[in-house]
Amino acid sequence: MIRDDFHVESANWDSDGDTLRAIREQVFVVEQRVPIEEEVDALDPLSRHVVARAADGTAIGTARLTPKHTIGRMAVLRDWRGRGVGDALLRTLVEQARALGWPEVELHAQTHAIAFYEKAGFVAEGDDYLDCDIPHRVMRLALTPLPAPPPPPLPERPESRALQAGDRAQALAATLALLASARHAIALQTRDLDAGLLDTPAVVEAVKRIALSGRHARVRILVQEPRKAIADGHALIRLAQQLPSAIELRVPVEERDLAEPSAFLVDDRGGYFLRPLASRMEGEGGTFAPGRHKQLVAAFDEIWERSLPSADLRVLAI
Repeated sequence: MIRDDFHVESANWDSDGDTLRAIREQVFVVEQRVPIEEEVDALDPLSRHVVARAADGTAIGTARLTPKHTIGRMAVLRDWRGRGVGDALLRTLVEQARALGWPEVELHAQTHAIAFYEKAGFVAEGDDYLDCDIPHRVMRLALTPLPAPPPPPLPERPESRALQAGDRAQALAATLALLASARHAIALQTRDLDAGLLDTPAVVEAVKRIALSGRHARVRILVQEPRKAIADGHALIRLAQQLPSAIELRVPVEERDLAEPSAFLVDDRGGYFLRPLASRMEGEGGTFAPGRHKQLVAAFDEIWERSLPSADLRVLAI
């Protein structure tokens, strides 16, 4: 049954110590005449504490779990005894000990409370002994470990489909297939942004979707010869000016990078489409080819780090 007249919560000795001491002093010092200097010990700052509170927030009970794997200082105010507060405190600490992976937990029960702890599964051991002139007995509870969490699901493997292109229409279909598969990132290497291919409305909308996909969105475009695309008002350049935080354009500056003959697109799911000659539409790729994808991403990253934003693009942005 879920109680609505009290609840149990974690407590911190540094911030809640006065509240916890007040309960314990009332129960142990006032009622049971335990010397006050015996009531607080060096384990209190090191222990996990819980406090039971009535519906109005009044503290009505407390207990602790020590680094010695013991439960102790179980105290409930007189008016709240017999109402399930002690059960709730004990159950909470037992579950904390179980979550910590402890094989067992121990407590030193006042003998009049042995039956209470036995109901919770504790087993008494040894003979009675006196602590502050009160008879006690050691009790232990073996803890069954929590079941291991299920392994995380394997990441979804994209469909592996070969991409082939022999003309512009097939190159467009392959490009759109990769853009549709991408989640948050693409990298594109191109000679001049391929008018008639990369400025089609379908491609621009697909790139826009990726650029707006969230805070991890990143579209990187390497353009070897951007001047004509800028002069023609290429749609991807206009989109980059609208979404500069997600779409970056750079221009290679080293001769070896400017002389790179190929054009390619890679997504963030292991897919690629490569045209060996950027001036032609023939190409091949796959929607999931992690080996070749890794090679192309590495090659792109090397050129990207050596490249700079285009002076013409900076002028356009101003």
